[in-house]
Amino acid sequence: MNIKPLLGSGDRIMLATLPFAVLGIVLNIIHPELFHTHLGSAGIILGWVFLAVGIPMWFASVALIVIHVPRGELITTGPFAVVAHPLYTSVALLVIPGTGFLLDTWVGLIIGLVLYMFSRIYAVLEEKKLEEAFPTTYQSYRDKIVFPWL
Repeated sequence: MNIKPLLGSGDRIMLATLPFAVLGIVLNIIHPELFHTHLGSAGIILGWVFLAVGIPMWFASVALIVIHVPRGELITTGPFAVVAHPLYTSVALLVIPGTGFLLDTWVGLIIGLVLYMFSRIYAVLEEKKLEEAFPTTYQSYRDKIVFPWL
């Protein structure tokens, strides 16, 4: 099976998000006082909680992709049983915002939301490819995901 059609949209998502990330980071460097969360210890705790969930979810997703995609297999276990796109979701909603909270800036939350928005836009293309590659099993898998809207 040719794995190229099964590869994700990460490159397009990152390319679309990059200008927002660069702008946010540059503005945060120039005017940090405008971007403080002022959450103090709560922000640090929140950041560590986000990272404690997001980083393992990201690593598990990468491991499953490395193992199953070259074999042409649909991934339905681990983080993929919880959300349809755990690689994008973990980075966009947990890792980047968590890092922002640790650094006392809400820029991470904004970049994460922009990244998530683009992941939802480009995920549609990815999902169509998966439906074509796995016509009998993909919809069944989608019906079993715990948070299919994430």
